[in-house]
Amino acid sequence: MTVVFTQKFLRQYRKAPPQRQRQFDKQLRLLLQDVRHPSLRAKIYDQQRRIWQARVDGGWRFYFQIREGVCYLLSIRAHP
Repeated sequence: MTVVFTQKFLRQYRKAPPQRQRQFDKQLRLLLQDVRHPSLRAKIYDQQRRIWQARVDGGWRFYFQIREGVCYLLSIRAHP
C-alpha cells in the first residue's frame, strides 16, 4: 500500500512530541501490514467520508482514508 501524507498531517506530526512521533511510526508499519491489527484498534470514524481512526497510544489518534490501495494520512492529534 502506498502512503500519502497530507500537509495538515505533516504539520501536526512535526508539532507532536518525539515519543508520539516514534509511536506513530511503529503504528504506521502495523497499519501497512494489516489495518485490523489489534494494537491499532482501527475503526470507521466517519462513514459518509470513509475516514478511519486508529490509536497511536492511549491518548493520541490518527485519521486516514484508504482509496484504491492508497492510504491518505489526514491528521494526528491528542484524543480528548
